[in-house]
Amino acid sequence: VQLQASGGGLVQAGGSLRLSCAVSGRTFSAYAMGWFRQAPGKEREFVSGISASGSVTTHADSVKGRFTISRDNAKNTLFLQMNSLKPEDTAVYYCAVSRGFYPRIADFGSWGQGTQVTVSS
Repeated sequence: VQLQASGGGLVQAGGSLRLSCAVSGRTFSAYAMGWFRQAPGKEREFVSGISASGSVTTHADSVKGRFTISRDNAKNTLFLQMNSLKPEDTAVYYCAVSRGFYPRIADFGSWGQGTQVTVSS
């Protein structure tokens, strides 16, 4: 499976960005997908997940109410809409594929190249 994330950039606090992840090499609609991030000097952390059908989503407490995950199964693409961005959201963001239908953190195992998000204060 190949995953290519895009859409990162530099934005001021309070701004918005929309990340995309193009997926190939696997039946996209059969597996849950997710977004993770890693800030300098920190462990990679879960951000958001979505079930294979798109009916179930989950978000880390730190982004609830600000980030929205979605997917277009016809276009094999995953999205992350990020609003009200904060400096602490600065990180490299990665998309990932799960081994299962629902977005359980332990099931994510295939990672793409990340995209840098930098939020200035």
